Amino acid sequence: MESLQARAEQHLRVIRAAMERATSFTALPGWGGVIMGAVGLIGALAAAPMTDPRQWVLVWLFAAGVAVPVGAFTMWRKASRAGVDLYSGTARMFVGCLATPIAAGAILTAALIERQAYAVLPAVWLTLYGTAAVVGGVFSVRLVPLMGVAFMVLGGFAAFAPLVVGNALMGVGFGLLHGVVGLVIVRRFGG
Repeated sequence: MESLQARAEQHLRVIRAAMERATSFTALPGWGGVIMGAVGLIGALAAAPMTDPRQWVLVWLFAAGVAVPVGAFTMWRKASRAGVDLYSGTARMFVGCLATPIAAGAILTAALIERQAYAVLPAVWLTLYGTAAVVGGVFSVRLVPLMGVAFMVLGGFAAFAPLVVGNALMGVGFGLLHGVVGLVIVRRFGG
């Protein structure tokens, strides 16, 4: 027969797991979002005059290659300052939910580039990034899924637009929207 102490320990484990799942992931890097927004604006401006869509893709891939490490580093830095464990259940679920649509975007990007379907890329990138923010935002502050919905709306417009308009919409999303949301996060939740 199970001892009273063993049952109590099991109940405590269940309670701790439930509490961990119920908490919000708040180590969102406000200043990182601002910097990522600046990178997005620079990417949109640098890509705008490109007449060769392959060069346009390279500009945006370079911008993503800069923005992703900035976001990851600033998230790690904010989490370590706040004593937030990035290996906690909530943080793992946030990152896992974020990573899945991003991975789908990487696969679709490769397929669309191979087929030279460049005009669809802004819709794919905006929509899947928005999806990542919506599903990851379930474990975060309310602002994150709202930002995700805005990205998805921009992606919806980009789906039926020429590449030049898609580029401008990406500047609005990855540039302005990221920057504004980053500033709100700084103000409400710290840097």
